[in-house]
Amino acid sequence: MRMRTFWKKTMRRLVERQEQWSLQTRLILAYVIILLIPSVLISLLLFRQFTGSAIDEMEKKNENTLEIERLNIDNNIETMQRAAELSQADQDVLDYISRTTEPDTAELIDFSTRVVPVINRLQYNNPNLLHIRIFFDNALINEMYPVFAEEGRVASEPWFGRLTASKERKEWRLAPDDPDPFKMKIGEATGVGQAKVAFLKEIEYPLGVHAGILEVDMLMSSFFPKTFGSSEDDVSQLVIADPQGHLFYNRQQKLLASTGVTPEGLANALKPAGSEPSSSFRLTLGGKPFLAVSRTIEPLGARMVNLVSLQNVLDSARHTRDRIIAANVILIAILGIATYVLNSFILKKLHILADSMKKARKGDFGFDLTVRGGGEVGELAHHFRKMLRKINELIADAVNKKAASKETELRSLKNQIDSHFLYNTLENIKMMAEVEGQYPISDALTSLGGLMRYNLKWTSEYVRLRDEVAHITNYIAIMNIRYENKIRLARDIPSSLLDQELLKMSLQPIAENAVKHGLRASSTQELTIRIEAEAREGTLMLAVRDDGCGMPAERVAQLNRSIAAEAPQPSGTAASREDAGQEGGGIGLRNVHQRIQLYYGKEYGLTVESEEGAYTRVVIRIPYFILTGGAG
Repeated sequence: MRMRTFWKKTMRRLVERQEQWSLQTRLILAYVIILLIPSVLISLLLFRQFTGSAIDEMEKKNENTLEIERLNIDNNIETMQRAAELSQADQDVLDYISRTTEPDTAELIDFSTRVVPVINRLQYNNPNLLHIRIFFDNALINEMYPVFAEEGRVASEPWFGRLTASKERKEWRLAPDDPDPFKMKIGEATGVGQAKVAFLKEIEYPLGVHAGILEVDMLMSSFFPKTFGSSEDDVSQLVIADPQGHLFYNRQQKLLASTGVTPEGLANALKPAGSEPSSSFRLTLGGKPFLAVSRTIEPLGARMVNLVSLQNVLDSARHTRDRIIAANVILIAILGIATYVLNSFILKKLHILADSMKKARKGDFGFDLTVRGGGEVGELAHHFRKMLRKINELIADAVNKKAASKETELRSLKNQIDSHFLYNTLENIKMMAEVEGQYPISDALTSLGGLMRYNLKWTSEYVRLRDEVAHITNYIAIMNIRYENKIRLARDIPSSLLDQELLKMSLQPIAENAVKHGLRASSTQELTIRIEAEAREGTLMLAVRDDGCGMPAERVAQLNRSIAAEAPQPSGTAASREDAGQEGGGIGLRNVHQRIQLYYGKEYGLTVESEEGAYTRVVIRIPYFILTGGAG
């Protein structure tokens, strides 16, 4: 809370201080901020994009390295599995390790000279193979170097229990050394110091009966040639991690040696590789940035990780970024100096304009502004001169208007007296008609008085629907005097809609058109005008329908276009001549339509529907709003 208050006060002080600076200082500062901040952001963005692109390129390159190593591994796996299958498929081998009687000397000599060399040749024909060994579980037979050895010599190895208990009866193992079973006692392990990859498989003969274990192994330097070979560069190094987290890599390469990281520290740093088939991530070793690209080695369960140094890439990107920022700063400094000089000439005219405004503020409008020329400052001075002239004209007009205000008040009073005079006169004539028993005349005068009051009493643009309908009723009553009661007014309006808001005099032009054009065909024709109202989803649909002579489709389309026009067609145009050539060009309807759109919006208005010889229907769309209860 205190920190927020501190920053608010600091920002307020900065704003107050900058408001005291001159316009020239603020302009230069604005140029610096507008140019410097985007340039720095762009530089940082370019740095990130360049770095990302370089890392992506390095990742793709090292993925190829992993793929090449993967091909080597697949070939070696296939070689070791094929050697195991061939060794186990030899029937003489199976018969020997599963004997139920002790062999005599002749049988041993025959086996050692005929069968053992075959297995040795299988190993020698594949130079990458280190050993092919068969460990047997039979006390009746003898060991034969270097192939056959007693199973008890390896029974204490950790892999022995896993292998015999597993369902697959086979296992791949990465070993840091190569114990020679013929140079150690049973149950004792002695390492030779050469890391190897071993393929172990249980021999069952007959099926389901444990007879021994077959081991085919290969030195890691042969199994992983690129990992333990000489490095092609000093920026990447391959590392192999077994399922137990042990690492195997060429300790002679300089990359990892230069970081000073221990094998345990490297193992912990590589844990984010997880169990994904392929992944890449960034890490730090010995304070240096690295990219790790890893792949799973199936079926060994191990992972191949290619560590790539990012130091050169990041240094190059930072150097490029610093040069771009330095160039931008120099450029902005040059632009700032040039801006300062140019603003000195521009703001000189602004100072003259400011002094002139001070004179105008004190009431002195009788001077001429000396600033001339084009541009924004010249245009501002031009408009200021025009403003001075306008002020002088307004002062003169104010004097004249003050003198005429009394005359306007008198004229307004006279108009009020005239309207009251008309209402009183109509009322006197109505009383005379009633005294004489001329009740139709009395009713007509009542309707005429209501019509005049509605027209002259204009206190608001909005009225209730019931008031507008009452006005139309008075209008139809007067028209029936002229047309001998041939017009009938029908209303289909729910009582809940009678308090609907609408613009005053919205329906009268439509009713006038219905009377004027609906009775045009014959003097004996009768006309029914029906006013309908319906609320639909926040919109009120008002319709005025007459059963008069109607209009052809072409005339209806032309009339709707005329109503929808935002402004009347200029005289002399084809559209204006078409309107003038037909009685009722829709001017009254267009005025109603434009008033509705002005007060309610462009989505509202009116349209005309008609069928020649049948009917004419004018539909008004306005918002559904009840004056006594709000929106519907």
